[in-house]
Amino acid sequence: MKKGIHPFYQTVEVIMTDGSTFQTRSCYKNEKMVLEIDSKSHPFFTGKQVLVDTAGRVDRFNKRFAKAQEMMSKKKETN
Repeated sequence: MKKGIHPFYQTVEVIMTDGSTFQTRSCYKNEKMVLEIDSKSHPFFTGKQVLVDTAGRVDRFNKRFAKAQEMMSKKKETN
């Protein structure tokens, strides 16, 4: 194996939504990985429809899209 070309591979503690933990090996950069959705809370496995918007991702996208639209309209006005 060549040195310096492979990612750092370490033991990572995975914390599931119910608080249970297990360890695995991964290239994940942190020592702990906290899951927001797992097999115990995912709508496919539970049969319940749940809207999950973690950290306002939809809102962040809409804000970025609105800014891009503003810039495009200003650009058209100046031309």
